[in-house]
Amino acid sequence: MSAYSDQFWQSPDGLRLHYRDYAGPQDQPKDRPVILCLPGLTRNARDFAGLAERLSPQWRVLCPEMRGRGDSDYAKNSQTYNPMQYVADVNALLEQAGVDRFVAIGTSLGGLMTMVLAMIDAKRIAGAVLNDIGPVIEASGLARIRDYVGQARSYPTWMHAARDLEEEHGAAFPDYDAHQWLAMAKRVMTLGQNGRIVYDYDMKLAEPFEKPGAEAGVDLWPGYLALTGRPLLLLRGELSDILSTATLEEMARRIPDAVAVNVSRVGHAPTLDEPEAVAAIERLLERVV
Repeated sequence: MSAYSDQFWQSPDGLRLHYRDYAGPQDQPKDRPVILCLPGLTRNARDFAGLAERLSPQWRVLCPEMRGRGDSDYAKNSQTYNPMQYVADVNALLEQAGVDRFVAIGTSLGGLMTMVLAMIDAKRIAGAVLNDIGPVIEASGLARIRDYVGQARSYPTWMHAARDLEEEHGAAFPDYDAHQWLAMAKRVMTLGQNGRIVYDYDMKLAEPFEKPGAEAGVDLWPGYLALTGRPLLLLRGELSDILSTATLEEMARRIPDAVAVNVSRVGHAPTLDEPEAVAAIERLLERVV
């Protein structure tokens, strides 16, 4: 029996979007917040499978797939692939699922969304994990992401896909073995209609990056500061090129109660299965009321 059920919700502009619903225990308190897992730019609900399976004996866990990823509809207009639209989509999910309060666990883009959600209405957020992301994104890391997003590569076998992932991202996960690269390939890719292995997202995700000024973004420090007063965990991959040590230190300075944890020997972004990350998330959830 699956640990989750596949569910769908409708975006404000009519897309059918998918999420995994790990229901949690039947006797959980009615006022207990759900855990909302928000993935990175090209990722999907499978990224949080290990985390959700660990937490679902005690918590209801929702793992949405943003438009253009996984089993969610692809957008008709590629310019809707932007953080504000994703937040509008998540707000529609929360409303349709009847969720009043949640603990946000956001990886990369998901962390940016968490800060925007806090800017809009922080009262709903019972706690938050920002995984390898902050209000300042390093230019070198952003350039690396722009280089690989939207490249429609395909592979004849899963092992070919895993080897290419290792070539592309080996610097971020220097200790991974073949089995771990294969597992990552199966998280981020799928079997295409032509029988080849392909990335599990719409290649048009790259198009908004190509607009002039797209890298400017918005000032997310107000969104970050809106998380003050609730349990907050800041995770950083030791080898990250997205979240710098200086930015992490400034985040900790501005919210002194935030817990900052460096995850050793990984870059962008920790998978949340690392022992340091597992322990830190467990400690955070103990503080959620």
